[in-house]
Amino acid sequence: MAASLASGSQRMLRACDQVVIRGCLCNPTGRKAAPRQHNAPMGKHETATGLAFSVIIAVFNDWVPLDRCLRSLAEQENAPSFEVIIVDDGSREGAPEFIRHWINCYALTIVRQLHAGVSVARNRGVQISRAPVLVFVDADCRLEINCLLALRSTVNASPQHSYFQLHLTGDSSGRVGRAEELRLRTLQDHMLQTDGRIRYLNTAGFAVRRARVNAEEGLFNPVALRAEDSVLLADLMQSGELPFFVPDAVVQHAIPLSLMECLRKDIRSAYLEARACNLIASKGVRIRVSYRQRVHMLRTMWKISKQRSIGRSAWFVLAARRMLRLIILSLADVAGNPA
Repeated sequence: MAASLASGSQRMLRACDQVVIRGCLCNPTGRKAAPRQHNAPMGKHETATGLAFSVIIAVFNDWVPLDRCLRSLAEQENAPSFEVIIVDDGSREGAPEFIRHWINCYALTIVRQLHAGVSVARNRGVQISRAPVLVFVDADCRLEINCLLALRSTVNASPQHSYFQLHLTGDSSGRVGRAEELRLRTLQDHMLQTDGRIRYLNTAGFAVRRARVNAEEGLFNPVALRAEDSVLLADLMQSGELPFFVPDAVVQHAIPLSLMECLRKDIRSAYLEARACNLIASKGVRIRVSYRQRVHMLRTMWKISKQRSIGRSAWFVLAARRMLRLIILSLADVAGNPA
């Protein structure tokens, strides 16, 4: 079965159309200049390529949010050298010019493939990456200005760890973003262990040492069309590992959707997530919180929502999204989700 999945994934990867862009290192105005990402000295784990990180981003029609993500990478201060790999998972149109122009700031690779899902897209990025540490972010995320510097510091200081969960926040400028901030803050606080590891994995901001990845088999299970990070977490828990939390490497998850658009996306995502839930159940690993823990977290969120920066409306939005997700997952389970 596993061999079959790997074979299918490999066939899908070979079907892609690759566009490789290796840019000169310039500033955003187009004038050649010493790029900011090279201000930091080379770390002892950086390879002969001179790269510390390969930043891998899977995208499906999200070009405008991706542009803001790429801008945040260009604005990194004193960061180690990095490359950016964009895997276009069969978007309606290829990467527009305003995406390609980031060639002026860092080495950029764009890969276009048939629509195969986020797991296959990220695995493709892994295959063509060159750095010793792979960093995964979502297209609708923005890295804080010192994110890569903080991550490199933790990676170098923690040779005993191979997996790293970056600190995720929400964009509190809108109601949906405040609900996301409330969710992420509560989850990360609740799942953080006393040894600094965290029982949580979210590929909106996640890093792994290349040495722990089999590039041919892929890091993510191609069967999981959604919640592939939860499947990976289950795999890590099976082997007695958890990601190490990096509180100073902050990534903001900026959801560019209205409340109704967000709810519609939640319905689609929850249905697809049922497949990942079945995969996790087959491993005999429990990663979901218990009913008692869920109630405790809701109470904690209610207390946090008293803060003016969050607000009670964020709690109600989050509660509605969580309830909708549970209903869809239950219906998919009863119907014998074919995904």
